[in-house]
Amino acid sequence: MTISQKLGVGFATLMILAALPNMGFAADAAHPTVVELFQSQGCSSCPPAEANVAAVSDRADVLALAFEVDYWDRLGWKDTFSKAAWTARQYAYAHAMGRDGVYTPQIVVNGRVEGDGLEPGGLADLMRRGDRSAGGPTVGFAGGAVAVGAGSAPGGGADVWLTRYIPRTVEVSIPRGENAGHTLPYKDVVREMVLIGHWHGDAATFPLPGGSDPSLAEAAIVQAAGAGPILAAAKR
Repeated sequence: MTISQKLGVGFATLMILAALPNMGFAADAAHPTVVELFQSQGCSSCPPAEANVAAVSDRADVLALAFEVDYWDRLGWKDTFSKAAWTARQYAYAHAMGRDGVYTPQIVVNGRVEGDGLEPGGLADLMRRGDRSAGGPTVGFAGGAVAVGAGSAPGGGADVWLTRYIPRTVEVSIPRGENAGHTLPYKDVVREMVLIGHWHGDAATFPLPGGSDPSLAEAAIVQAAGAGPILAAAKR
């Protein structure tokens, strides 16, 4: 199947994805569903998953993040956005979920469920199964800090992450590898992910590191330690 054919299959999911807000989800603008896509510019199977995630990425109740992994870089084309840290995050999820390994494309929803999101309705099903119930702490940006409210913390506490990403679509021309000759769109590509503190149940404020590219969007994620379930998230 060609990339164009795969993208056509991906577009068939748009009506299903558009119906998600009416299905009684806990997610809303203050509690967005976190959709993490692990992919590579060198992976010919990845464009349909990218298209599916991009189709929901502008919704207020969704925080979409694309992590470009680096283990494809030796196979003909080095991904222009890849980082070893993103591969490490994907492996951390594999360990937390009891998986033997990793693959691309892989979508992780709220740190709770994973799948490839390639089949019609696949991403919709992942978002449905990964929907987290209400009850996590509040989280939001307050000037130069992230504020996390009081709540029930996991036994091992939770990590507080600051993520900075490209909120627009970037077109990348790929001369080599499986996608050779194609110019492909990439949206919400993560450029920085910084652990800014740990949350143990009490209300707390975590200062933001400086030096960010002002063109990047920012998101805060409160996640059970060890790549566990995501408890809360906010974007700005």
